[in-house]
Amino acid sequence: MPAFKYRAVGRSGVVDTGVITAVDLTAAQLQLRAKKLTPLSLTPAAAQKATPASAASADANVLDPKQLTGMLDKISSAPRSKRVKKRIERDDVLRFTNELGVLLKAGLPLDRAMRVQIDSAPPGPQQDLLSDLLEQLKGGKSLSAGLDKRPDVFSHFYINMVRSGEASGHLADVLAELAAYLERAKTVRASVVSALIYPAILASVAVLSVFIMLGYVVPEFEALFEDMGDALPLLTQLIVGLGDVVSAYGVVLLLLGAAVAWWMRRWLQGAAGRAWLDLKALSVPMVGAITLKYEVARFSRTMGTLLNNGVAMLRATEIAVGTVGNSLVHASLAELPMVIKRGGKLSQALDPRVFSPVALQMVRVGEESGSLDTMLLELAQVYESEVEDEVKRALTLLEPALILGMGGIIAIIIMGILMGILSVNTLVV
Repeated sequence: MPAFKYRAVGRSGVVDTGVITAVDLTAAQLQLRAKKLTPLSLTPAAAQKATPASAASADANVLDPKQLTGMLDKISSAPRSKRVKKRIERDDVLRFTNELGVLLKAGLPLDRAMRVQIDSAPPGPQQDLLSDLLEQLKGGKSLSAGLDKRPDVFSHFYINMVRSGEASGHLADVLAELAAYLERAKTVRASVVSALIYPAILASVAVLSVFIMLGYVVPEFEALFEDMGDALPLLTQLIVGLGDVVSAYGVVLLLLGAAVAWWMRRWLQGAAGRAWLDLKALSVPMVGAITLKYEVARFSRTMGTLLNNGVAMLRATEIAVGTVGNSLVHASLAELPMVIKRGGKLSQALDPRVFSPVALQMVRVGEESGSLDTMLLELAQVYESEVEDEVKRALTLLEPALILGMGGIIAIIIMGILMGILSVNTLVV
């Protein structure tokens, strides 16, 4: 029967860990709940049947208590600084949100749930943050007020979602929805990053191959072409010259390239660089359409989620506009809060250059039917699916383009060398 490792919390707030056997994952969850335990995590345990030979060898290699104690002391005394995180990451926020929602649904008070998380959190910034939040709760402040003091970790969207859950008395449900939102964003980021790994490797291999050919292969033929002078074909002269430069100043070129890349990264983080990048992101074919749909999807998802959880229209609009990353798209939406404040309709204020006619129609129908939150979430779902499909299509075209480009450059280098060799042979004959 399969075994499952579990981490669960009881009614008293004590976290319990262990291994349980069950037919499947659902049965394991039912067993834990029958024991008055709320599962925090449940994963299959790697089970390995012991053969007679392995059992015999295991008996021969059993550690006595003194050996075991010595090994445990050695492990516990090992320096832990390497395992301490220097900053709180997105995955930490997702884990905090998910576990806090589960604990609250299990019936634990908020302060007890925070204490459980503090006890299970690794030492470092994450544990310090949780401890600070607990102290503020003990001081009579709300959870959202504590989160508001850490804008570097929690976004305005996150804080206002928590605030809406506190106001409505459904904090556990709101946290579950927040966890689903963060998980969805994590999945999108992971899919894009994984899809870019192969093209990045191809580009790196292409640059390295060209560098090696110019710096090490081409100079090997230089002695052959030494007496030819201007008689060599122009392409051969150019390649030999590039080979001399790379061979003599290769390290300098690499350092210069690294310096330029570092400067570009710093410049793009500034206002001018960011504006330039945002403009290029919208003007490049295919990339512009993907960027626009992504920003519309993020705006719609944020606003729909906020409205669905009882956040006021004006406040939801302000937060949703703030989540838009592209400066040009953000500028086109900057007047929305003022329009809503004056009593205008969202469908009439949205920029038709950003929102398609179908999107505007969906927003209009949502306003007329009183289900604007639902329509915005559906619009976000449609655009997210389109973005995913178009990203896959773009990457499908990018890979063969990189391969052809790399092959073309190498072919030009080889052609230049062959043309030089043929010229030498012609003169000899």
